[in-house]
Amino acid sequence: MSRTTRTLFAFFLVLLAAATATTDAAAARKKKAATRAAPPVLAVPVPIPRVDPQAVAADAEGVVGDANRWIDAIEGSGQVAGLAVAIVKDDAVVLERVAGYADWDTRTPVTATTVFRLASLSKGFASALAALIVGENRLRWETRITDLLPTFTLADIEGGQQLTVRDILSQRVGLPSNTYDRLLEADEPYPLLVERLRDVPLVCPVGACYGYQNISFSLIGDVTYAATGDFFYHQVEKRLFHPLGMDTATYGRDGLESSAAWARPHRRAGTGFRSFQPKETYYRIAPAAGVNASIRDMEAWLIAQMGGRPGVLPLPILDLLHTPQIATDHEQTTTPWRRGRLLAAHYGLGWRVFDYAGETMVFHAGAVQGYRGVVGFLPKYRFGIVMLWNSESPLPSGLLPMVMDRYLGLPAVDWAGIEVPPAAIAGVPARRAN
Repeated sequence: MSRTTRTLFAFFLVLLAAATATTDAAAARKKKAATRAAPPVLAVPVPIPRVDPQAVAADAEGVVGDANRWIDAIEGSGQVAGLAVAIVKDDAVVLERVAGYADWDTRTPVTATTVFRLASLSKGFASALAALIVGENRLRWETRITDLLPTFTLADIEGGQQLTVRDILSQRVGLPSNTYDRLLEADEPYPLLVERLRDVPLVCPVGACYGYQNISFSLIGDVTYAATGDFFYHQVEKRLFHPLGMDTATYGRDGLESSAAWARPHRRAGTGFRSFQPKETYYRIAPAAGVNASIRDMEAWLIAQMGGRPGVLPLPILDLLHTPQIATDHEQTTTPWRRGRLLAAHYGLGWRVFDYAGETMVFHAGAVQGYRGVVGFLPKYRFGIVMLWNSESPLPSGLLPMVMDRYLGLPAVDWAGIEVPPAAIAGVPARRAN
């Protein structure tokens, strides 16, 4: 081998070694980043445990202690812009907590009266109003929509003529799930989308299967006007917000932005967040997604839903709203905690109804751009939790089953992926709501 050849060969080996080192380093960095970003792997209990009545907490004190620690961990995680949490037992608020900012840019803190968008948590207000109108005999659950809205129809004309108030509020219209939500997000007006429902082939006969809807659910607003001669949002304000003392609850974007204190929606920006202007889109369907409320408002709502305000929401009405109407089996597998706890899943009237390890849990979640919320309660024990936050992280959602497990005495599982020793979060500042 000549000197020139040996030199070229040596040079090639150097280049190969450098390339290999660079590739290995890049792979190592990629592996490290993937490990750092990987969500916690949850060992879902199999089979699903059953609640032992003897293990249910005698009071909420221990639950509150653990919940405070978990909220501290969520606040310290940097995964949420702002958060408000309340736990209610019987007619008492046993925990009211806030964390983070209503506006990250100005560092305006969340307080107990900071107003958030509720998104689909609004559906429970629509069904409650409908029940009150039914109680006055101005409407029946089996009233056909076409009796009040004669021009309404579906692709199955005969089926459309049989569609009832109960059907639209229990999500059993027969349409494909979330029909026309994307067109709503593209600024198509609600009345036009209702008219165009006639163009959508049904996936099952009316009343025969579940399909989650926002557009058709909001027909209850039109039905309310036809039955009462009054606007839907005004009826809710007069018959629910005001008598329950939900002093900062409103409808619509104008209602949100005119609030004394309101949470801006946020998106991730580097290691923090950046606020942006709320979108009008889902406010156009007020019954499905139009309510704004603070955590203090939602405490009053939760107490009423668990039977604490019978003068406003009588127990027979609550029993009906929380009664399963249609099976939603796929809801048992959408998240790890549902796979590990739900024995059955149904939709009631504006609420989900879960068999949570042998106990009935009434539940709903809500999501629009920049806002999330969940509420769940155990009617038998009159114990519940509600959480509102102004960013799109799923992290706080896992706190709900952790609180439920702690109260019911079920095996502890870190559904939120935030469980850490108390000493590890000792430096995280905690704030109770004002």
